Amino acid sequence: MKFDALFMLQVAQAEEEDSVDMEWGVTMSMGALILLGLEARRLRAERRQPSRLYLCRSQLLPNPRTDTPWQALYASRSDRAFITTMGFDTTTFDYIIDNGFGAAWYATPIPRTDVSMVGDPRPWRRSLDAAGALGLVLHFLNSTMREISLQQIFALIPSTVSRYLSFALDILLGILRRMPDAAIRWPSTVDEFQLYNDSIVVRHPRLTGAFAAIDGLALPLQTADDEELENATYNGWRSEHFINSVLVFSPHA
Repeated sequence: MKFDALFMLQVAQAEEEDSVDMEWGVTMSMGALILLGLEARRLRAERRQPSRLYLCRSQLLPNPRTDTPWQALYASRSDRAFITTMGFDTTTFDYIIDNGFGAAWYATPIPRTDVSMVGDPRPWRRSLDAAGALGLVLHFLNSTMREISLQQIFALIPSTVSRYLSFALDILLGILRRMPDAAIRWPSTVDEFQLYNDSIVVRHPRLTGAFAAIDGLALPLQTADDEELENATYNGWRSEHFINSVLVFSPHA
């Protein structure tokens, strides 16, 4: 009888040890599967985007509103520097801000999937003020620099640069469409036509009857990954990729 009880106790202890070993084995297996899944995800991301390079907050200046290259440029109030980097002098830059861009930047919520568009905007939480947002857009439009350069100039992480560019470009387009000085207008009277022609003839005596000048502008850009976009921007004569624009302007502009 005593032997049977001892045997049953040993069996129970063995079963308990087997159960513990099984639970430990299951736990180890689950941990290994999780680690393998994370490593597989990392390898897929590396294979999918082998050349994706970007800067993190720790590699950028700490505060986008102070002591950045953009802040130094803006504080200089130099027409030459503004025109070189953004294509406008300080007076025109301020004119765009004062005629709707600034108000729209501060009063419109930035579109985001995790933020309600009907809520009140919080401009004090944004990394850039209205001048910084316009400066970011004009730097982007006036040059072929990569976004990584904009990240360094404005001390912004990649997602913020992309979001601000998209948002501010929409604002700028809407403002320019409503701004009288940005409108394209034909001369309205014969006297106005003659005034413009007289100005052109002074420089080009054979251009009688002309009332405006025309020029071309080829802006170099990076090669697009999409084949249709790549073909649309390729210039066979120069063997490079450009956006070609035609500019028509008044001699009195």
